[in-house]
Amino acid sequence: MAIIQRITPCLWFDDQAEEAAEFYTSIFDNSGISNVTRYSEAGQEIHGKPPGSVMVVAFELDGQAFTALNGGPLFQFNEAISLQIDCENQAEVDHFWDKLSEGGDENAQQCGWLKDKYGLSWQVVPRALIEMLSGPDAEKSQRVFQAMLGMKKIDITELERVYAA
Repeated sequence: MAIIQRITPCLWFDDQAEEAAEFYTSIFDNSGISNVTRYSEAGQEIHGKPPGSVMVVAFELDGQAFTALNGGPLFQFNEAISLQIDCENQAEVDHFWDKLSEGGDENAQQCGWLKDKYGLSWQVVPRALIEMLSGPDAEKSQRVFQAMLGMKKIDITELERVYAA
């Protein structure tokens, strides 16, 4: 029996929902597009979209369900919402950072956060960072936090060096 996810994030795009879903699913394993719904003539006086154009894309990223909606230019992403990626090692940090930041806003990169080419914010977070920040030695954790503040993409080796100092 399939488990139904109770809460599914819906990402609002102007008209790039399918393109964005294809981009995101190409980056994460265990991902894919499961359904594409298209606008019809019904309600065209409200939505203004051409019949046959993409309305909603259902997709999964590493097993997490998402919906992408082509709702028009009225709303745009901002940093109040971000998607956090739990990374096991530096190779995963590098992979997700490099792929998601491609074509994104370089000025919006700091402390492991980035903004992709669609304006969606992501946090690329290595587990080691969380472990060092929540470790029992407050002085070491503070040094790690201070070092992280100066980083764009998180460098685990540098954080470990600062933690051990």
